[in-house]
Amino acid sequence: MAIFDKPNYDFIKWRWHALAASTLVVVAGIVFMIARGGMPLGIDFTGGTIVVAKFSQAVEVDRVRAALESVPGEKVIQSYGDAADNAVLIRLPQLAQEEGTSLEKDARAVVDALNGAGLPTFEILSQEIVGPVIGRELQLKGIYATLASIVGIAIYIALRFRPAFAIGAIVATLHDVLITLTFLAFFGYDLSLNIVAALLTITGYSVNDTIVIFDRVRENMRTMRRDPLEKVVNTAVNQTLGRTVITAGTTFLSVLSLFLFGGEVLHGFAFTMLVGIVSGTYSTVFIAAAIAIILGNSQGAGAGAAVAAGAPVKVKAATARRS
Repeated sequence: MAIFDKPNYDFIKWRWHALAASTLVVVAGIVFMIARGGMPLGIDFTGGTIVVAKFSQAVEVDRVRAALESVPGEKVIQSYGDAADNAVLIRLPQLAQEEGTSLEKDARAVVDALNGAGLPTFEILSQEIVGPVIGRELQLKGIYATLASIVGIAIYIALRFRPAFAIGAIVATLHDVLITLTFLAFFGYDLSLNIVAALLTITGYSVNDTIVIFDRVRENMRTMRRDPLEKVVNTAVNQTLGRTVITAGTTFLSVLSLFLFGGEVLHGFAFTMLVGIVSGTYSTVFIAAAIAIILGNSQGAGAGAAVAAGAPVKVKAATARRS
């Protein structure tokens, strides 16, 4: 814990390096997603059928894929859970166009194909069916929820602090969302409702850390009025470093246990949270502070610091004497 005993690290010195590194990762993620045809959407948003079958003995995925050749549509077939479980996940796009009980036709077609292929006996662990209309509605609601949270955060910080700090917090939040989506794409996760919930949680988590630092900046302005904005912000980051690292560390360990022992269903949510916690801590220290400094200094070193921190700026009028 010695690193938290009156730390005095020059974080702000690395702000340009941090901005460049973040830009590089985000651009790489965007190029990767464009090359893949966009961010893959889960069944929650596209509609379709997911069937998880557990076999009585080990069976190769290729045999399951061959057994389902008679089922129309582009299918995704992969192992599910631990190898010892002998479980296979089968996902295919929505084929039935009618509503109601006809939505189960695809799942029945999968089961019938497996039964007629001479595979080991199996049982259906889970079956998930989402219609295309519901998928589109959930997709729109996920977008609206994310945008509403970002707008609400911007209004709150602009009222509590100053627009310069609000812009810094929003840029940091967007940074966290983009970085998380990049890693989700790199590791092959589909965008689902669980992941959207994790992204919304990340936005609140990141902004909470940022507000703690901005509050300390405002307090420091009372005793550091003559210091440049870089020093004021860097002092605030160091003063809250212990709180930031301990909070992020304990949260990370909790989510890590969820990722390791929470089961396959929670893997996407937990992975998103793990990436978001690391990215949120990083963006709080480097990105949000850097943007606030850049915008604050655009109004002048001393005055910019006072304006960004919400402190009033007093200007003395010069009095000329005639001899």
